[in-house]
Amino acid sequence: MSWGYVAVAGATLVAGYMSSNAQKDAAEDAANAQSGAGAAGIAEQRRQFDAIQELLKPYVTTGTSALTGQQDLMGLNGTDAQKAAIEALQASPQFTSMLKQGENSILSNASATGNLRGGNTQAALSQFSPALLSATINDQYAKLGGLSSMGLGAATKTGAFGQAATDNVTQLLGQIGASQAGAAMARGRAKRRTGRAAASR
Repeated sequence: MSWGYVAVAGATLVAGYMSSNAQKDAAEDAANAQSGAGAAGIAEQRRQFDAIQELLKPYVTTGTSALTGQQDLMGLNGTDAQKAAIEALQASPQFTSMLKQGENSILSNASATGNLRGGNTQAALSQFSPALLSATINDQYAKLGGLSSMGLGAATKTGAFGQAATDNVTQLLGQIGASQAGAAMARGRAKRRTGRAAASR
């Protein structure tokens, strides 16, 4: 074997080794870049989900409280909770103000017609308060229903955004895994080429 052939073979081996190293380095760089981009994407998804959750939290909390209020009025949380909810309505400024105005109106009409002490006036006064309370309970229940529906909508949107974020994170994790697997395979191919080149010399 001539020295020239040995020199060419050695140069070819060195060139092949350097090419394999360059391929491994390029594969590592590409995998690291893709992994970094994927990790940044995951962090942004989580940041956005936390921000949306924080924005919608007051609506979810209000809706949950409103649902509890509805359950209290219906007696679903026990008779004590129902009694407390009704008593709170009876003591509210809205109810007491309407009760006073209604009773004054009944008495004014009775006074104007000369029936102040009549049975009809007494019957109207005795029926007014329960009717007003029933209407106030129904009105309160409806208002709480609007708030609980709003809370349900906010919770649903939070859940939908969370699911979308989960899907995106899963996709990004898959891309990171694929890039790392590709880099590992590129390293393996480069090592095999280096080994075959060395064995053939």
